[in-house]
Amino acid sequence: MRPSGVPLMVTFGLTAGVAYGLPSLATLRRARIRLTPRLAGIGTPDHVALTFDDGPDPASTPLFLAVLAELEVRATFFVLGSQVQRAPGLAAEMVAAGHELGVHGWDHRPMLLRGPRSTHDQLLRTRDLIAEVTGQPPRHVRPPHGILSSGVLLAARALELTPVLWSAWGRDWTADATPASVLATLAPDLRGGATVLLHDSDCTSAPGAWRSALGALPELAARCDDAGSRVGPLAEHGLADHGLFDHGLFARA
Repeated sequence: MRPSGVPLMVTFGLTAGVAYGLPSLATLRRARIRLTPRLAGIGTPDHVALTFDDGPDPASTPLFLAVLAELEVRATFFVLGSQVQRAPGLAAEMVAAGHELGVHGWDHRPMLLRGPRSTHDQLLRTRDLIAEVTGQPPRHVRPPHGILSSGVLLAARALELTPVLWSAWGRDWTADATPASVLATLAPDLRGGATVLLHDSDCTSAPGAWRSALGALPELAARCDDAGSRVGPLAEHGLADHGLFDHGLFARA
């Protein structure tokens, strides 16, 4: 029922706004793991998906590629279109090394602040640039800050991208993060089936924060190996493409 004295258009606008932002509730990590495990990146029980956000960055990403090569581990990098535009050769190098690129957006502005058309255009522009410079169309999308909207879900469906957030993170973007703090933060959620979020760039975080994630990689890989879990990209994580839209909270988005 509309409250007395509230204009109909105002009521409609508030209702539409709430509906548009409803998917952002998935930002609550514990809730999404329980209610929408596929969105949280819960995959094959003996596999851990390693993912990075915010690159590619010529100052830091090559160092991640070198360590991952030493560890013989491949990963998924959710890249910003603006960063790919600045370093297309690096993006191509990442795919040539066997890594997977996903769409993070053109810039890092929260998608909840964009309308449906702007959201679609951002994701389309980034998807097409990745495909152009690497020859591999991306399969997954993760919006900045992990904040979903109805616009993101509708655009993802239209662009044949599967939204994937994460189930474990290292809080590696802060100024006081260290390899030890990253590992300690990951530890409670680092298990088979997890999707791990780290960052290979500091373009949206504290200067040099990426060093904490880089330093944690060897021990992270060792812990997964000790637990009998393979580490790899989302492509090997057992997530069904577009399964998010088949059931649950977002089925009607």
